[in-house]
Amino acid sequence: MKTTLEKAREKTNRDTVNVLQIIITKNYDAQKGYRKAMVDVKNPELKTFLQQQARQRSNFLTEIDQEIRSLNEIPKENGSRTGTLHRAWIDVKNFVAGNNDETVIEEVIRGEKAKINEYRDVLKRNTLAPQIISMLQSQLNGIKNTLKQVKTLDLEVSLN
Repeated sequence: MKTTLEKAREKTNRDTVNVLQIIITKNYDAQKGYRKAMVDVKNPELKTFLQQQARQRSNFLTEIDQEIRSLNEIPKENGSRTGTLHRAWIDVKNFVAGNNDETVIEEVIRGEKAKINEYRDVLKRNTLAPQIISMLQSQLNGIKNTLKQVKTLDLEVSLN
């Protein structure tokens, strides 16, 4: 029979894994979105920026993967259906807009704002180990930096 402490640890472990599985799925969606957008844009600066962001999300995925495995669980290996549907919607939107780079930037801004809210919510609503909080906070800071950078790109693309 398990003690109350053992049951509490198991629940904490399960909760942590569930949170990390949600975050890893969101990062797969973001990585795929950046890769897809990279193909569609024409501006070379924007293309390089999107490539850097896809690489950053790949690094996030590796970090989260390692944390999940350290908790003796198997990480998810793909994105969500919602992410797949959103990328399809972006294809339609880009087709109608004529594959406009500004449309891509608008979607990146919208997506990064959503990611910031998701990370903040996870950090606020969950009791997580210090190393996981640190990892998620670092990733959140990276996402905030991406948002700042893409807003600058928005101005540059609009002027060209």
